[in-house]
Amino acid sequence: MYIALFLLICFAAILAYLRSTKPTLPPETDMIIDDVLNSDLPEFVVGQTGYATSDGLRIWYECIAPEGPTRGTVLLLVGSGGSALDWPPKFVQTFVDAGYQTIRYDNRGTGISDRVQNWSRKNSYSIVDMAGDATAVLDALNIPQAHLIGLSMGGMIAQEVAIAHPDRIASLTLLSTSGFIGDPDLPSLTSSYLLTSFAKGIPLLKYRILGGERNLIKERLAKVIAFIGYEDLDIRETAELVLYDLRKRSGVSISGVFQHQVAVTVSGSRYDRLKTLRVPTLVVHGTDDPIIPLAHGKKLVEIIPKAESLWLDGVGHALPYPHMDMVYDGILSHLGQHAAE
Repeated sequence: MYIALFLLICFAAILAYLRSTKPTLPPETDMIIDDVLNSDLPEFVVGQTGYATSDGLRIWYECIAPEGPTRGTVLLLVGSGGSALDWPPKFVQTFVDAGYQTIRYDNRGTGISDRVQNWSRKNSYSIVDMAGDATAVLDALNIPQAHLIGLSMGGMIAQEVAIAHPDRIASLTLLSTSGFIGDPDLPSLTSSYLLTSFAKGIPLLKYRILGGERNLIKERLAKVIAFIGYEDLDIRETAELVLYDLRKRSGVSISGVFQHQVAVTVSGSRYDRLKTLRVPTLVVHGTDDPIIPLAHGKKLVEIIPKAESLWLDGVGHALPYPHMDMVYDGILSHLGQHAAE
């Protein structure tokens, strides 16, 4: 009886705390969410869609063709736990508008790609396996060569594709990533950042526990504000994307996030193989990245032959970065110098 009473008191205290902690959302948030919930959703998937097969898994992709002549193909590789919809729409459209056939896909275990059955730490997959997913997408679309743009874990996958199939890579753009996340000689994710992230994340539990479309939209908005902190957040677009994902896809996959983190951890170093890479490479990294510190980006430039760099002063880990126009210019210039065959 006493244990049940104690648990009830603890539960009530947690609920009271969560109700009292209110991540600051813009005052117009509820009005915009109401409008989104009561309006027709825009279509966020506008290209050719299909499935590639890799390791017996179906990998969903979308291929968006530009209007007019095609300058080549861009393959986007998203970060840990990410699906195709995690690429900001403007980011994707920038390459389409520049004349590139642009492909994005759901990582295994996310979006509407297949979940991995019977997964365990002892039976986990690696970044090499995930690189096979990317190659399978290119194969399914009969694309002999592409520009690869990889973010965070996606940058690690892109490295493995380039190492295994350098002839299929027109250029490599590595955003906020590492050649060896466990490098003992480089700084890593700090305990202070983990504690800060935990403290920021606690108030967001309120929205997750309450559930429902409205609260899950608020959770995403609050998460962006808490962890990225930029002021020009497009509330309507974010709400529409969350709602689209909930209604037409599979929503966020917590198991996918965990499995991807294990894949990164077990994959080890790519340093020795990257030293022999002969693929035109641009490394883009924020100087204030708390997740994968700048030293990892600098190490990539040091070991990949003739790699170029674009350091973003005061920028953290998440996309979109501040001052994206400069980033777009840098990447498009890099792509333009190295046309696909």
